[in-house]
Amino acid sequence: MATVNPPVTERRHVSDRRSNSSPAGTRSMGIADWIPLVILAVGGLNWGLIGLFNFNLVSTLFGEMSALSRLIYVLVGLSALYTLYLGVRMSRRQP
Repeated sequence: MATVNPPVTERRHVSDRRSNSSPAGTRSMGIADWIPLVILAVGGLNWGLIGLFNFNLVSTLFGEMSALSRLIYVLVGLSALYTLYLGVRMSRRQP
């Protein structure tokens, strides 16, 4: 004789990937993380222009070692350091 029991369904909690809440200990990248990445990309493109065409865009736009061009070089260097920190921070996230 067959029993008429409904099939057992196991309910597991699956987090919705589309939700804005992030699990404890993780943090999404904010604007303070994106700005150094963009500055670093611009600096990398400038170095690519120097290597390929011997053309320094920063010097052309702001003058050869002017105060503004030196500030831009310092910002690119600081952005590189922050990006290293960001990479370490993101690699330590819990899966």
